Amino acid sequence: MSLLAGKTALIFGLANNRSIAWGITKAFHDHGANIGLSYAGEMLEKRVRPLAVEIGATFVEPCDVSKDEDIAAIAEKAKAEFGTIDILVHAVAYAGREELSRPFVQTSRAGFQTAMDISVYSFAALANAFRGITNPGGAYLTLSYYGGVKVVPSYNVMGVAKAALEMTTRYLAYDLGPSKIRVNAISAGPIRTLAAAGVGTFKKLYKQFVEVAPLHENITIEDVGNSAVYLCSDLASKVTGEIHYVDSGFNAIAVPEDVEDRT
Repeated sequence: MSLLAGKTALIFGLANNRSIAWGITKAFHDHGANIGLSYAGEMLEKRVRPLAVEIGATFVEPCDVSKDEDIAAIAEKAKAEFGTIDILVHAVAYAGREELSRPFVQTSRAGFQTAMDISVYSFAALANAFRGITNPGGAYLTLSYYGGVKVVPSYNVMGVAKAALEMTTRYLAYDLGPSKIRVNAISAGPIRTLAAAGVGTFKKLYKQFVEVAPLHENITIEDVGNSAVYLCSDLASKVTGEIHYVDSGFNAIAVPEDVEDRT
């Protein structure tokens, strides 16, 4: 079944073959989407271009989402290449390592601004730049994490940024609804990605997650990709402003019990 046949998707934030964005890219490709890719800077180009070849993507462009001129330029290039698009995926997040290594109360002003600019504002900026060339029935998707709802030790300023990103998702859904563009977010459980490596307590969180989550299973990039296909396909034509959890049910648990008590 090709749920995205005939649709064009632009994916921002692909870093390597272990990133969530790659799981989404592969799933979109498997379901027939025509895909364009964007990466952040020359250092990532050598990792992204081989992946583009793997799925036959010819639109592969850099974009520094902290620069309005870069966003405007890639929107123009996409218009020239595709005419219109149907799907935009925002898989972009960044906070300085030093901001993640110290308590949130010690977050610097510059570090806070950087995290919010790149991780949150960029989604609104991309939505604004592309809404004029997005077909009715289109879908925008971003990536969140439970650390934006509850405190996750060492996630710090990124947790605050994810909270803002989830609210941004809802406001964009409201603004773009009249244009028949849907806006949603996926909140995935912990996955071993390049971004996760910057969270000091990740290894401990990763181990505890599988013990606490009702399904007792870790999350893969393929799991997220499958949900992304649903949210960006016509199957979810009336779903917008939602935060969709892909976390084996972890978010539903308030107080975990001893695993041995459940066996």
